[in-house]
Amino acid sequence: MTKKQSLDFNKNEDGMKLAVSAMKKKLAIIEKGGGEKSIAKQKEKGKLTARERIAYLIDKNSAFTEMMAFAGYEMYAEHGGCPAGGTVAGIGYIKGRQCIIVANDQTVKAGAWFPITGKKNLRLQEMSIENKLPIIYLVDSAGVYLPMQDEIFPDKEHFGRIFRNNARMSSMGITQIAAVMGSCVAGGAYLPIMSDETLMVEEQGSIFLAGPYLAKAAIGEDVDIQTLGGAVTHTEISGIADYKFKTEKECLDQIKRIIDKIGEYDKAGFDRVKPILPLKDMKEIYGIISPENNKPYDVVELIEHLVDNSEFDQFKQDYGKTIVCGYARVDGWAVGIVANQRTIVKSGKKEMQLGGVIYNDSADKAARFIMNCNQKKIPLVFLQDVTGFMVGSRSEHGGIIKDGAKLVNAVSNSVVPKITIIVGNSYGAGNYAMCGKAYDPRFIYAWPNAKIAVMGGEQAAKTLLQIQVASLKSKGEQITPEVEKEMLDKIIEQYNRQTTAYYAASRLWVDAIIDPIETRNVISEGIAAANHAPIEKEMNVGVFQV
Repeated sequence: MTKKQSLDFNKNEDGMKLAVSAMKKKLAIIEKGGGEKSIAKQKEKGKLTARERIAYLIDKNSAFTEMMAFAGYEMYAEHGGCPAGGTVAGIGYIKGRQCIIVANDQTVKAGAWFPITGKKNLRLQEMSIENKLPIIYLVDSAGVYLPMQDEIFPDKEHFGRIFRNNARMSSMGITQIAAVMGSCVAGGAYLPIMSDETLMVEEQGSIFLAGPYLAKAAIGEDVDIQTLGGAVTHTEISGIADYKFKTEKECLDQIKRIIDKIGEYDKAGFDRVKPILPLKDMKEIYGIISPENNKPYDVVELIEHLVDNSEFDQFKQDYGKTIVCGYARVDGWAVGIVANQRTIVKSGKKEMQLGGVIYNDSADKAARFIMNCNQKKIPLVFLQDVTGFMVGSRSEHGGIIKDGAKLVNAVSNSVVPKITIIVGNSYGAGNYAMCGKAYDPRFIYAWPNAKIAVMGGEQAAKTLLQIQVASLKSKGEQITPEVEKEMLDKIIEQYNRQTTAYYAASRLWVDAIIDPIETRNVISEGIAAANHAPIEKEMNVGVFQV
């Protein structure tokens, strides 16, 4: 029986395609920003939308990797929502050079900053810093969303950190260009002025610390927006802006000319040869993993659908089999791959599936492989489908905590770029050991079926149920089986909602949810970005138990 004739393959394929279709439908709604009426108002003013600005700015027929489109998804319902966090952003090519592009979406609450907007913008600046990429700000924002100012204004990782980063990035020699195409008010006015070059669109762009209403209230002055802080004012009187243009497209053309003249910087020197497509059809990826993440599969087969010529050289192939490690190429780039392997364990007459459980030997093997890749200056790709470390007396006596700590130590101190793809489950300390968000992957993506939580839904729900039932019984309440089942169903529903890829993406635990067949592309683009930043130190793992 061929793979395509396999019943499990067909079920997986159908389920994954449905999951991808559902994701794309959600994205289509998000891409409308504040909705058709808001877009129409933007057009009435003669303005492009954020997405149209980016489309015009980037090279034709070039890749644009959108980041964090699901930021704020199903959050802030009481405030009318905040699609994409009110910002459209990603990595695109301008005159052949990779750049971070950040565009305020004026159709979403006039481009105001919600808490998630600040978090998203800080993450984009982090990408620029880590990968030494130029960053372009397309500014059109009303500033902080005042009803939630206490959650965006004063803390370390809030709005003000943006401007601190502007200063730090400038000192690092990272090019920053700001094009003011609409409002830029209050504290937000510092962003374009702390960039290297500031461009403004006449009659549309404005920059000021206090608008006409506040000027009237504070000092009794009557002044209109353009006189107070328009393009003419700031290019001819204050000298704050460097260029003014009559149209947005003229303004965007100038950005292209600036980027076109930037000199080359040192590269990290990651090895790349002429790319070769995988021998195995990439579309077959849909049939490998079940959308429910509840069936075993061979992760090596998945890898062979992603890597050049389907060639994968395994490291310690017959040791520590619940983590697969090895060398390959993705779109020509040399990579080291660390991937979880689902296993079936027989206990008497019972069979139990262990979804990517990390054993002592697996942790030891992966830690060694990570150190090898650092020595050879090979970027790392983590394919996460992990339920955590093995539990029980046998593992504890064998020192699973020690071996797990060794792996976490290696991941933490790795200096080569790390790119993480969550292809299934990502539970507990397994999330940490396999380079979850807390371990500074350069980029982290999730498939639509991904689940991220401290433990699996069933285990967590039963644990929470036991705690709740014990608490109620201690108060003298009688819990019938019917009530207990109702409590369990409610816990499972809540827990399952909080473990989805969408819940994670809305809070920026991952940079994007991707179509599985885009995995190869995002890995390649990620390494291309990382190659702009030379590695400036050697790996040092510090002290750990041997």
